Amino acid sequence: MIKAMTFGEVMLRLKSPGHERLLQSASLEATFGGGEANVAVSLANYGMPSAYMTVLPKNDLTAACLHQMRGFGVDVSRVVYGGDRMGVYYLETGSNQRASKVIYDRSHSAMAQAKPGDIDWAATLDGIGWLHITGITPAISQSAADLSLEAVQAAKRTGLTVSCDLNYRKNLWKYGKKATEVMSELVRYVDVAIANEEDFQMSLGLTAGEHDVERGEIDPDAYRAIAQAAMQRFPNLKKVAITLRQSQSADRNLWQACLWDGQEFLLSRQYEITDIVDRVGGGDSFCGGLIYGLNAYDNARDALEFAVAASCLKHTIPGDFNRVTVAEVEALMKGSGSGRVQR
Repeated sequence: MIKAMTFGEVMLRLKSPGHERLLQSASLEATFGGGEANVAVSLANYGMPSAYMTVLPKNDLTAACLHQMRGFGVDVSRVVYGGDRMGVYYLETGSNQRASKVIYDRSHSAMAQAKPGDIDWAATLDGIGWLHITGITPAISQSAADLSLEAVQAAKRTGLTVSCDLNYRKNLWKYGKKATEVMSELVRYVDVAIANEEDFQMSLGLTAGEHDVERGEIDPDAYRAIAQAAMQRFPNLKKVAITLRQSQSADRNLWQACLWDGQEFLLSRQYEITDIVDRVGGGDSFCGGLIYGLNAYDNARDALEFAVAASCLKHTIPGDFNRVTVAEVEALMKGSGSGRVQR
């Protein structure tokens, strides 16, 4: 199986215990997370060779983070050292009608200050067959956006498959460029686009007519129209995957996805996820599942179902990383979702 690399910022994650408000008590749970790092961990858990590339300061926090990722089997040998600080994000987990809340503290981080020329892409991409990025890194600074563009351009020159989770984050686009301006250029070098409906609208300006995603309704025709519009505007795209989340409360979501390859439109099984433990990283776990599935299975249907099942399981696991195996995901794909004790 080919080796995949993900590129983007990993952060220190500080979370209030349980469902407490931030600083309700004197302690915060410290772990690590970030979209691209999460995908690399998922791939390694599935046995797919994976590497992670980022820019981090050389300090004890970085050492702890990379040590943990190496423990999952992720190759972090190509990480570049630079800058003075690792980005941080604070998480407050919601419950019922109180939504979860994220506060970013990543300005002037090592990744935000990284710029074109800081990474030797020829050496970094040696032996890699797939590059995965997200729309988060281009949102944190102009230089990071330029570096992201440099990355996908180098990947395409090398003949790699490139996937991108559009991942629109309104709280990050603060440096003067619109997401549509930056991401429309970057997606021209992408083979597999992954997003939800809001991501397509805010990152690429694509909509499905009068369909309103906020009503919590799933309209397959609307999502097919978005996927077709994406391929028409970006003929380089070979596959478009759209995640469909109906968020009925912070604890109860309906979850499924669709996949369009220009000829066949696939709609996955829908999962009802109740008593959510941690939904942060749910989209990343879908990306990891899809990348693995497209490389491990003979058909796109199985790849899509694997990705959706993997993401469903992530909602049961605290932390950013999806700590599940191929066997566990495939068991859910086959209908084993009762939660009975395995003896």
